[in-house]
Amino acid sequence: MKLRELLTARDVTTGRPWKRLLELALPMLIGNVAQALYNTVDTVVVGKYVGDNALSAVGAAGPLVVFLFVFFIGIATGAGILVSQRFGAKDREGLSLVIGNCISITFIVSIITTAFGLFMTLAPVFGGRDLLQVMNTPEGEIYTWSRQYLTVIFSGVTAMIFYNILAGIMRALGDSVSALVFLLIACGINIGLDIYFVARLGMGVFGVALATVISQAISAVACAVKLFNMHEYFTVTRKELRLKKEIVSKLMTLGIPSGIGQGVFSLSNMFVQSLTNSMGAMVMACSVVIMRIDSFAIMPYMSLGNSMTTFVGQNYGAKRVDRIEQGTRQGILISFITSVTLTSLLLVFGHHLAGWFTATEALKDLAVANLKILAVGYIVLGVNQTLLGFLRGIGSTTATMVISIVTQVAVRVPLAYYFAKLTATDAFPKGQARALYMSMVCGWVLGCIMAFIFYFTKKKKL
Repeated sequence: MKLRELLTARDVTTGRPWKRLLELALPMLIGNVAQALYNTVDTVVVGKYVGDNALSAVGAAGPLVVFLFVFFIGIATGAGILVSQRFGAKDREGLSLVIGNCISITFIVSIITTAFGLFMTLAPVFGGRDLLQVMNTPEGEIYTWSRQYLTVIFSGVTAMIFYNILAGIMRALGDSVSALVFLLIACGINIGLDIYFVARLGMGVFGVALATVISQAISAVACAVKLFNMHEYFTVTRKELRLKKEIVSKLMTLGIPSGIGQGVFSLSNMFVQSLTNSMGAMVMACSVVIMRIDSFAIMPYMSLGNSMTTFVGQNYGAKRVDRIEQGTRQGILISFITSVTLTSLLLVFGHHLAGWFTATEALKDLAVANLKILAVGYIVLGVNQTLLGFLRGIGSTTATMVISIVTQVAVRVPLAYYFAKLTATDAFPKGQARALYMSMVCGWVLGCIMAFIFYFTKKKKL
């Protein structure tokens, strides 16, 4: 295949479904790994050059960043679904309107997110305490550095949001390779700036956050240039940028359930992070190490789930129901084989991976012990993500919202606190770290069962 053909939109309504899924998923996987490197390099650099408290500070800030991105996540989901469906239906005018309206809404949402994020981070609006203090973030260096990190991230959130929405549009068009190329370039810049700001200039957590914002801004500009030159598929002028009631309504109908689901997920993470913080600095640092490794371990499943959304969306727009069912079955098989393989590798090399983030032996041992718990759930997680991709592709975002609410509100958070109480000892009065991950696995299992139920129900209606 010629380079020009790789760096363009891709019609996945023809050809073998499993092959089309892999063609979409592999660039997404590499891109997701590169995206995770933004956070992972932050973690490695601060852990090696600043210390475990800085590691805990970055980890404590993470759930707040994700929680305040829920408005954008809803738009991104709705945009991806509509773009893939309009592209599959060969509707040039509709595709142009969807992309133009997405850009305008993204600009509005980025301003709101910046203002709200800085306000929640800096203002003592909770009885004289800010949100970090409400989450039991330890006073001293951890609190101060978390506050610095969030201030920089939210100040530059516009660039981060625009990169993700523009890259998402390109992936929905089947052009996951271009988004990957831009991300890899920016990732290299991020790594260089991380080392320069922290190791050379001694800027600490502030420098790590600044490097992330600069890198994402570069990615956003590159994606915008590429996207606005895809004239053969759509055109975005002032006309398309004007908000259209019907387009905004469709975006909100598809996006709000996803935003609510992600908001519930993020809120549950904040409750779990609060519980984690109460267990002490060692458990906090362990949580950061595990979540960084976990973010890589789940990449294949997330990539396949996102490629399934694009595949199903385009074929749904083209009314190719036969390909939707065939592709979903093949996607489930691919995810199962992948999850078994990666879980085995993680169990074998877990201790070595933990050593990337810390030289503290006790911290590495604690992380490995809890990684073994998570490994049990990865097989069902892979199948679950494939089914969620199917549901998003046909526009059934309400189903994904219900799954998220039930698994997080009814299962994960209550079980985390319950298991923490069961594992409490004199040495660990607030509970032990394994309580956090046992509850996570329980949520994954229930989510997979629910996803299968929704899948069979929706398949009959198709």
